[in-house]
Amino acid sequence: MRRGIAASALVAALAVSMAACGSSGSTSNNGAPAAGASVDPAKVSGTVTWWDTSDAKAEAPTYQKVIADFQAKYPNVKVNYVNVPFDGAQNKIKNAFSTGTDAPDVIRSEVAWTPELASLHYLAPLDGTLALDKADDFLPNPVAATKYEGKTYAVPQVTDTMALFYNKKMFADAGIAKAPATIDELKADAAQIKAKTGKTGMYLRGDDAYWTLSFLYGEGGDLVDAGSKTVTVDNPAGVKAFKTMKDLVDSGAAKTSVTDGWANMMSSFQSGDTAMMINGPWALATVNKGGDAFADKANLGIAVVPAGSGGQGAPQGGHSYAVYAGSKNVPASELFVQYMASAEVQATLTKELGVLPTRKSVYAQPDVASIDSVKFFKDAVDKAHQRPWIPEGGTLFAPLVTEYTAMLSGKETPEQAAKNTGDAYRKNLGWK
Repeated sequence: MRRGIAASALVAALAVSMAACGSSGSTSNNGAPAAGASVDPAKVSGTVTWWDTSDAKAEAPTYQKVIADFQAKYPNVKVNYVNVPFDGAQNKIKNAFSTGTDAPDVIRSEVAWTPELASLHYLAPLDGTLALDKADDFLPNPVAATKYEGKTYAVPQVTDTMALFYNKKMFADAGIAKAPATIDELKADAAQIKAKTGKTGMYLRGDDAYWTLSFLYGEGGDLVDAGSKTVTVDNPAGVKAFKTMKDLVDSGAAKTSVTDGWANMMSSFQSGDTAMMINGPWALATVNKGGDAFADKANLGIAVVPAGSGGQGAPQGGHSYAVYAGSKNVPASELFVQYMASAEVQATLTKELGVLPTRKSVYAQPDVASIDSVKFFKDAVDKAHQRPWIPEGGTLFAPLVTEYTAMLSGKETPEQAAKNTGDAYRKNLGWK
């Protein structure tokens, strides 16, 4: 894998280098302003193709409205909006960047993708450009995921972490006064919900590795130790995390599905068939607009993910805007990113979608701070567990989800699933 990455990086670097030939003066590759160069936004023109990986139904319409506002403000810049399904988007982006054929100018990069794409020389550095406006206003955790070898290759769009979503009416019907604070309390509440209402306590998503991290970190484990280049997912804490997830299903506290996990989870929770799910702020738009058990929005409760033996361990997630290094419209792309990451737009997205902003100044706005999702998730985001920001970070999920689903399907024990995940990491990374 290391050899393949190196070869891809070389090809990408040569392509970008050739595209830069002929540029001179105060511009960098493809006519982009050099770092620190003064640019008049009103004079920027061009066409920007943005690949957005947000939810096509619940979120995309809001982004399209924001884009319309951008084009009204900057009529010399045209934006081609393309909604790309998140599943499979990482490979689609890499393929487009590696060939340069129909490649987007700007992408919505999941936080783990940015270091890898930067290491392959697919992303334009943004320090000193229009894109990175008021950099000191960004929260430190989201900023950490935009860096690679000391340079900035993305601008934070939204941040997130996980929380426990619960049905307040179902809890009341079961005689439960508050959300569970620990895994043991979750199991006890699930049993009481089953006894009183006949419903299942929790839906545990079984086909996405991100949903495992709250349990892994909650037991004091981690995927890898990047500093020592050591694989840790299969150490005792990691094994315990796998056991915890399997026990939730085996005990009847949770039900799961290893296919169509998102759709099944959302449907089960929305209809009132299950009382709890672990999810992030991106789910709020779907829950609030979906009706059914939450036609009355006050019925939705949000609490900290129940703690494991190692404490509360919700992971940090989120997305950023990144510019393709081979773009022929870098100045227009940087202006677009500046606008989309501005405090004004972030406030709009938070009010419309319930997503979490990445700028400190947005949290300080009273009409934003009063939003329920922000009131809870801001504290959770500040405490979220940092993921390993390494170029190979995006490759860590595939082995994890393979073994996770195998365990939930009964094909492997928790011990086997943890060991197989660790062995895959050691093979892919070349670490101990």
